[in-house]
Amino acid sequence: MNTVLTMLAAAAPFASGWTAHTLWLRRRLNVAHRDPLTGLRTREAFTRRATALLRDPQAVVMLADVDRFKQINDTFGHAAGDALLKATADRLAHHVGRSGVVGRLGGDEFAAVLIDDHGTASDLLAVLHGVLARPVDGQDPAVHTTVSLGWVRAADLPGDDLSGLLRRADEAMYAAKQARAGARRAGLGRLFATVTGRRAGRAGARTDDLVAGVAA
Repeated sequence: MNTVLTMLAAAAPFASGWTAHTLWLRRRLNVAHRDPLTGLRTREAFTRRATALLRDPQAVVMLADVDRFKQINDTFGHAAGDALLKATADRLAHHVGRSGVVGRLGGDEFAAVLIDDHGTASDLLAVLHGVLARPVDGQDPAVHTTVSLGWVRAADLPGDDLSGLLRRADEAMYAAKQARAGARRAGLGRLFATVTGRRAGRAGARTDDLVAGVAA
């Protein structure tokens, strides 16, 4: 019995050290998967979680882009622009909730997958659009803008993976931005033709491929 206790006592420091090392590794991995400014998931981490969520038939894919972001940076400085991005990220994460996921794809572009259990995504995103337009707390009230939202129900396009659904949401978002419509849902038709995953108006897209489509 004394031998067993001696062995356990000798192993305790090793076990404690390994536990601390494991926790350290987890923290490091978590940091690597988070955007340092907003705390949201990076593109890679977002993609993994979003792909899993798309197994739910109620999944909705959304893309958000801050309007006039360059103007905010140029007028008020990059600190104000960073504050705007952080506020946008916090508000998106709050409204999407724990059942969904939000990521920062880069710059002023965000993506989300939310689970629309009650079929109220349209109402939720209309409210979210208004919330995102509020001035940033602690900043000059002039430091605010709107955010254009595009979204699509995954069930409407069962053959599309996350990349395809993001393209459709991107097209709807671009249409909303052009029309200053706030939030727009991608219809079953194509809003704008895309070439190698780029909507018309982005680098690499052909402007002669623009076609009419359906929006709701």
